[in-house]
Amino acid sequence: MAELNSLQELGEAAAPQAPEAPVHVQKLDAHGRAYATGKRKDAIARVWVKPGTGKITVNDKSFEAYFARPVLQMILQQPIVATNRNGQYDVIATVTGGGLSGQAGAVRHGLSKALTHYEPELRPVLKKGGFLTRDSRVVERKKYGRRKARRSFQFSKR
Repeated sequence: MAELNSLQELGEAAAPQAPEAPVHVQKLDAHGRAYATGKRKDAIARVWVKPGTGKITVNDKSFEAYFARPVLQMILQQPIVATNRNGQYDVIATVTGGGLSGQAGAVRHGLSKALTHYEPELRPVLKKGGFLTRDSRVVERKKYGRRKARRSFQFSKR
């Protein structure tokens, strides 16, 4: 009987353990806020999320004033709408670099990451929506002997 128990213990020890999924825990600062950095093109956004009334501030302005185009406002609100958290969090963002489109994408990326830091159970919804993936497309550099990145000078036959 003792041999059987030792064989079972050896079998359990020899059996490979399935890798466990990483456990995501809440990450808050001393003020009870979640922080994340978002990036898109040349824009970098620092985003803080805290419980509140749903006020979104970008560079000390309301997001409607900073992003005047409705498309950019919609891009910014996508993570909040996807997780059904309208009016539950105050968002403070500082964004630098790039143009308005890249800045809106950077704030969206940072907001998604900050929401997962505050509520880890929102991660599957945001991951499925593609909000946690950094869009790695950037402007292609200009090559020598060409007018732009790919456009060459006009060819003259004569």
